[in-house]
Amino acid sequence: MIRNYAETPVDPAIVDRAMEHATHAPSAGFSQGWGFLRLDTPEDVRRWWQSSTDPASLADPDDWLTGMMRAPVVIVPCSSKAAYLSRYAEADKGWTDQDEARWPVPFWHMDAAMASLLILQTAVDEGLGSCFFGIPPGNVAGVKAEFGIPDVFDPVGVITIGHRVPDRGAAGSPTRRGRKDVQDVVHRGNWGS
Repeated sequence: MIRNYAETPVDPAIVDRAMEHATHAPSAGFSQGWGFLRLDTPEDVRRWWQSSTDPASLADPDDWLTGMMRAPVVIVPCSSKAAYLSRYAEADKGWTDQDEARWPVPFWHMDAAMASLLILQTAVDEGLGSCFFGIPPGNVAGVKAEFGIPDVFDPVGVITIGHRVPDRGAAGSPTRRGRKDVQDVVHRGNWGS
């Protein structure tokens, strides 16, 4: 997760590839209830930060915001609960209603997150930096209005893509905080010891 970008443009072909990869993510029932807002012009990226960020923060940005605002590409992955509820009410799924209670977890968000991961991995494979982060809840409606995101879609986060500026990394980055050993997080056969 890179938080400090150079202003160097990103090859549009790389972004095209990342978006193509995202559409190959798994989705429950092949519902494909995702959509992606791609912002890759300076004007659109500027509109993004203006619509998603508190004006006081824009007037005096901290180091995080300063580094992030230089990213030349912003992608907003969105999910559609309606696509999943409708798909699973089709005859081949065996349900006749669109009861959300049947879903133990919101797969519409999970599938959009898997698609997001493919975007992040593509950026890394291409030697770029990327970061997934959230939209402050109070700013979601403004973002949706500014960019015409339909009501049936909800942003699940934001991805920035660009060329990394070398730095120490954030407090939670692997350069400043150790990664957990695999044996500490994988529990084979039984969780307990």
